[in-house]
Amino acid sequence: MAIADEKQAARKAAMVVRKQAHMAATGAGNAAARHLLGWLETLPDVRVISGYMPIHSELDILPAMQALHARGFHVAVPVIMAKAQPLRFRQWVPDTLMQRGAFGAMVPEAGAWLRPDLLLCPMLAFDTTGQRMGYGGGFYDRTLAELAPVRAMGFAYAAQQVASLPHEPTDMPLDGVITESGIMWPPRG
Repeated sequence: MAIADEKQAARKAAMVVRKQAHMAATGAGNAAARHLLGWLETLPDVRVISGYMPIHSELDILPAMQALHARGFHVAVPVIMAKAQPLRFRQWVPDTLMQRGAFGAMVPEAGAWLRPDLLLCPMLAFDTTGQRMGYGGGFYDRTLAELAPVRAMGFAYAAQQVASLPHEPTDMPLDGVITESGIMWPPRG
């Protein structure tokens, strides 16, 4: 089976699992936010953090984004500029006026463009090595390559973890994944 076919099959299965986790979740976004905030206390050099506006059955990151803003962090939201291009990040605060962007995600109508110190990435699935499976556009992979050595953490339901994901050299691994159950750190050798 070609890698593109393997990835498509993995995406289809991951969508089902994520939707089930989303329907069963109560307070998962708040629990994940607590894990994130606890970990950030160990990182004094992080000031600008990119979250996202959840779509479909993605883990709700808004409690984390609101808490980050309240604690004085600069929070940004990814904006798709064009197909096959890295993301850019526009500043977000809780009362930011939003508009529908590419793929249906809400993005700020205006605001400063920021360069994140930490990206919190949505996904369909992740594996024990830190590989992330997104929707297939490659936006986060291009962005992580461009911003390297930026920190990148997934933000997902624990149920989204799988044993392994098909990946290519252009697929950028995450530093870890924050879930409602805690933080998963892949082995680094």
